[in-house]
This record gives sequence, C-alpha cells and structure tokens, in this order.
Amino acid sequence: MAAKWIEALTGSLEQKKQYKAYKARIEALPEPYRAAAKAFERYFMYYGGITDGDTLVTMFSDFADLWERAAIDGTPIRAIAGGNPVEFAEDFARAYDGKQWIDKERKRLADAIDEAAAGQA
Repeated sequence: MAAKWIEALTGSLEQKKQYKAYKARIEALPEPYRAAAKAFERYFMYYGGITDGDTLVTMFSDFADLWERAAIDGTPIRAIAGGNPVEFAEDFARAYDGKQWIDKERKRLADAIDEAAAGQA
C-alpha cells in the first residue's frame, strides 16, 4: 500500500531501478566510450524532453547496449556518432517517440488558436 502511494508522488520505483542500472552500466564502460556516452546522455536530457518513463528507460537501456557492444568490439566512436554527433543524437532520440513535455504546450497553442479563430466567425 505504501509503495503505491509513494509511486503516485514520485513515479515508478521500477523505472528508478532501471535508470540506476543504466547509470551503472555507463559508469562501467571503459574510456573513451564512457565519456562519449555521458556527453550524449547530457544532450538527450536537454534535447529529448521525453516525459514517459517507460520510453525513457527503454531508450537509455538500448543506448547502454550500443556503447557496451561498441566497447567490446572496439568500434571507433566516430563510426557510431559519425561526423555530426548532434544529428546522431537527435536521430537516436527520435526513434523513441514518447510523450514529451512540449506536447502539452502544442495542444494548448492549437486550442487557443482554435478558440480565437472561432471568435471571429
């Protein structure tokens, strides 16, 4: 009972565990893979804006898989990120289409314009 109440306030405890596991996986990467993964993670936090916890933990889990495999195989960082790391990051994040914080504002804007236009009729 208490767990459900806490989750209602703070979000899914399972998602928090999954996120902590992801962070541990990134920390365990050898350099320079760890540094690259952390740089992308920081960008995801600013760019992505994903508010759906399930989508976010899935994205980060897949992201950790990518860097773990690259480290094991010795894949060069540029072979993953390419010449434009911003483009790579944005394409990667777009593949995980979840609910984003901006969705609410998009709806609010569309509704406001609909209402304003209806007042002209």
